[in-house]
Amino acid sequence: MSVFDGLRARLDRLIAEAGGGGDVRAYASGLRDAVIEAKAAISSMRDQAVATERELEVEQRQLADAERRGRLAEEIADQETASVASRFAAKHRDRAAVLERKLEVQREELALASRELEEMMTELRAAQPGRRGATPASEAAWRDIQAAGGVRPELDFDGELHRLEAERRLHEAAVDAQLAHLKKKLGRE
Repeated sequence: MSVFDGLRARLDRLIAEAGGGGDVRAYASGLRDAVIEAKAAISSMRDQAVATERELEVEQRQLADAERRGRLAEEIADQETASVASRFAAKHRDRAAVLERKLEVQREELALASRELEEMMTELRAAQPGRRGATPASEAAWRDIQAAGGVRPELDFDGELHRLEAERRLHEAAVDAQLAHLKKKLGRE
């Protein structure tokens, strides 16, 4: 089940509502929210893939260590240590193989999610309420601005994510301050 299945279901409902004479602005707003959530989900997926890469690196180092210890034990004819090292090497080899497959699947899922996000963003660009009356000249100007690294305000999803993250941090700080105040107050009573 894809990370985007819930988002896709919501988008399908939005499309059905807009297709039935629903509010185009509400559709665009819902689509924008879905794009923001999708960007956050992709960021999380990237983080998970990076974590898997780190796990794989650790397993590969442990595998190399176990194989090296086994070779050293065989050189000094220590069969017991060589046997233990062989078991550990097999364990680390199996775990590394699983992590390699997991990483491959995560990368494929990330590529799929990125394609789905691009489709959603294309759909959003087409659904923007103010875009219907845009002139070819203004569209060309926006394309030039975007090519130079600029972002249309209505499509600044990264800015929106940063704003939401800042709001979350402020909210958490306020909750922490309130909790500290209550602890202090209760400590005096």
